[in-house]
Amino acid sequence: MPVISVCIVTHNSAKDLRPCLEALDRQEGIEAEVVIVDCASSDRTLKVARQPPPGELSVKVLDLGENRGFAGGMNAAIDACRAPFVMSLNADTRPEPDFLRRLLLRMEGYPEGAAGAVTGRLYRPEGPDGRRRLDACGMRLTRTWRHLDRGSDEVDEGQLQTPERVFGATGAATLYRRAALEDVAIDGEFFDSLFHSFREDAELCFRLRERGWEVIYEPSARALHRRFNLPRRRRQMPAMVNYHSLKNRYLLRLYHQTLSNAFLTLLPTLTRDFMALGYTFSRETSSLAAYGWLWRNRRQILAKARRIRRRRTRPAAEINRWFRFSGLPL
Repeated sequence: MPVISVCIVTHNSAKDLRPCLEALDRQEGIEAEVVIVDCASSDRTLKVARQPPPGELSVKVLDLGENRGFAGGMNAAIDACRAPFVMSLNADTRPEPDFLRRLLLRMEGYPEGAAGAVTGRLYRPEGPDGRRRLDACGMRLTRTWRHLDRGSDEVDEGQLQTPERVFGATGAATLYRRAALEDVAIDGEFFDSLFHSFREDAELCFRLRERGWEVIYEPSARALHRRFNLPRRRRQMPAMVNYHSLKNRYLLRLYHQTLSNAFLTLLPTLTRDFMALGYTFSRETSSLAAYGWLWRNRRQILAKARRIRRRRTRPAAEINRWFRFSGLPL
């Protein structure tokens, strides 16, 4: 039976963790070994994680004792497992029983060594109107350098039912080939720790694509995701969350924007930059520190950007097309 290492990063995730583990125990045709990495939870998360696991599920728990964010926590989890396939999974997801099996079938069915990541069809709990909305069906790019989850917030009416190549995949529930993660790692890190939280999954997908790895969307693999952090809820999110989101917007571009892409996206991106700056000064002054952080760390950022660029094997034009297409045929 194939083995998949499922990596879960927790921070005050007590109410979500047990149902997530129970869903993993119900996976069919796959042996899931789970690594839980806790980032300084102040609730009962560690107590829940250390309870006897449901069924015959294998669970390893690591307490970091500090909040290293999703990126740092996920790196620790991946370092602690050795299976050839690694699943990043949020505690607030509930994968259906055939979720892992279907992702792995798509991964192994693609030309050998070509698929670095496969993501499924994530949907949200039914709303007050009794309708279910989509959460993520792969990731797309816009010319304002936003990365958006395809289908996000749309009423689920059966759209996006075709397997496709997509730009990227959400860290909430994506299966990675370990060889791909090791190939794109920078300074021994799979997810970039400078991101801490937010946009780190998009940054990883840039590195995967720049090294020739495909990212695939498999709609038959389904999971519920109770997502809270959404752009329309920005004012309700903690100040630290918004700070990292703004900081990482620029960090992503400093790493991956090429000269040809700068010409392609110049006007839309500059317009959004001015809008973000105005919003920060007028309504979200707590995030102004992001600009200072980028300036203070400019040498480290630019040095890492140079290392990333030296390792690219695919032409810029191949990456630029993802700013025009939401998905491409397999």
